[in-house]
Amino acid sequence: MTSPEQQSPDPEPTKPTGSAAPRYQDRIYRSSAGLVGGVLLLAVIGWLGVDAVFAGEGRTPWLALAAMLFLVPLVVAYTLRPAVYVNDDRLRVRNPFRVIVLPWGQVASLRSGFTNEVLTASGAKYQLWSLPVSLRARNKANRQEARAAAQVVRGDGGRRGAGGARGAAEGPRRHESDRAMDEMRGLHERRQDAGTAQGEVTVRWAYEIAAPVVAGAVLLAVLLAVG
Repeated sequence: MTSPEQQSPDPEPTKPTGSAAPRYQDRIYRSSAGLVGGVLLLAVIGWLGVDAVFAGEGRTPWLALAAMLFLVPLVVAYTLRPAVYVNDDRLRVRNPFRVIVLPWGQVASLRSGFTNEVLTASGAKYQLWSLPVSLRARNKANRQEARAAAQVVRGDGGRRGAGGARGAAEGPRRHESDRAMDEMRGLHERRQDAGTAQGEVTVRWAYEIAAPVVAGAVLLAVLLAVG
């Protein structure tokens, strides 16, 4: 499940005035299930780790500290960190270990398969970690759409009554990630030729995540090796 938010926690860049100004601040798409799962995992790791540090004997506290140094950044990277920030000028993808900024003019397409991905004009492909695909929800929506189309062909809308007509008008309820992808595709179509939506694709590695993971892995390996 994804949860769009309207305001980015990061500082907003200077925006042009007049007709070129974005319609809204960054809309943020994040996985609600990922956030909940990440908080629970961090709580479990913290509980077990703190208990081992204060109650353990011998090398146990040091092993617990090394394990927490290794695991906590990984959990944050894959559950709490992923997000997609969208405005009129660009798409900013925050994945576990990278931040990719893609002006709409550099986006070739947004593709949904087993994962949601953005493809650039140069052929590069980036996965949208914060928009997980639910094949079950997608198949359910496809079946509902097929049934609605069959009912229209049979002409039994009158028999279904007002409630059925309202349900057909609303259409099948799609998964949040699929709706988010549709919104971004529409914005891309409208803004890809805009002057303020041009520029170069930039990629920044998240060393603040990678460094503690590497340090924790090295420390854990050394402690296990010296046995």
